[in-house]
Amino acid sequence: MIKVMWFLKRADHLTLEEFADWWINYHAQDIVADQVPYLKGYKIDIRVEDDTAFAGYPSGGGFDWDGIAEQYFNSLEDYNAVYSRTDRKTRTDTQAYTKAFQRLVVTEHTIL
Repeated sequence: MIKVMWFLKRADHLTLEEFADWWINYHAQDIVADQVPYLKGYKIDIRVEDDTAFAGYPSGGGFDWDGIAEQYFNSLEDYNAVYSRTDRKTRTDTQAYTKAFQRLVVTEHTIL
């Protein structure tokens, strides 16, 4: 199983709530439509507003990312079938709603 983790920072003109609405209610449906039948799972994790300072982070902000997407593919070949394409319209949508994004492709190892 191949897992792709996307780290996203919302665009400056969006609140966290607006960003979550776009991602969950609009962008996610476009991702699924674009990547099926290769995509086997898709989760979205949105950062919770947290006013508690911890381990050197200032309270109320300073976070690099506002959310993480987790995508699952059965094989590296299935992943490549999606991400080697140059006609992916979801890329333009992502650029309009994010300030930054980065991906990490991993093999997942569940310990517990």
